[in-house]
Amino acid sequence: MAQHDRDLQVELVDWGEAEPTIRTIRETVFIVEQGVPEGLEWDGLDPLCAHVLAWNNLGEAIGTARMQPKGSIGRMAVLKDWRGRGVGRALLQTLLDLAVRQGLSSVTLTAQTHALGFYERAGFHVVGDPFMDAGIPHRKMVRDLIVPQAGSQDR
Repeated sequence: MAQHDRDLQVELVDWGEAEPTIRTIRETVFIVEQGVPEGLEWDGLDPLCAHVLAWNNLGEAIGTARMQPKGSIGRMAVLKDWRGRGVGRALLQTLLDLAVRQGLSSVTLTAQTHALGFYERAGFHVVGDPFMDAGIPHRKMVRDLIVPQAGSQDR
């Protein structure tokens, strides 16, 4: 599945094939720019996750994100020159569409606090208290995807 825009393409990719490209983007954003320790960034979960990549109209990879099997979205990384241009929104929407196709009723993520507004505009809401991860303040967020059927019990 791919989302297209005149300057942007987002696709669901296979970790085994796309790993070098995904690593380059995440190392640039998280390890170099934000100082996240390498051991925290590479948590061993990537082979289990669905991954998306964004390319510009020149075919250059400019962003990535992942979703774990139970709907935890994370590792959203967009190269600095492409931030604020809809890349993150397109990555997120592609994962939300996948979650709906998989029948998930909600998705979660942990957002760096500076990005809360971005996720709130995408329909997420904050749950729980702030916490630190890799020395960066975060908040857990949730978005419901499917309205529960009448008479169903809360999760």
